[in-house]
Order: sequence, then structure tokens, then C-alpha cells
Amino acid sequence: MANDYIVKEISLAEFGRRELDIAETEMPGLMALRKEYGTSKP
Repeated sequence: MANDYIVKEISLAEFGRRELDIAETEMPGLMALRKEYGTSKP
């Protein structure tokens, strides 16, 4: 399966990464779910 992606606005990548970093510190419940179920992606 090929993973070909078209990124519409690459300049937003840094902003998105910062948003994810903030979510990781402010949403411990979400991070617990990611840790528990992250490897069993559908």
C-alpha cells in the first residue's frame, strides 16, 4: 500500500506540531488512550 500524500499548506506544519505538544500536556486522558490503543489502529 503506497502512502502518497498531498500536503496543501506545509507552512502550517510547525503550528500543528505545537498544537499537538500542547494537547499532550493539557489532555492526559487523551494521551492515556493513545498509549493504550495507539498500536491497535483500525
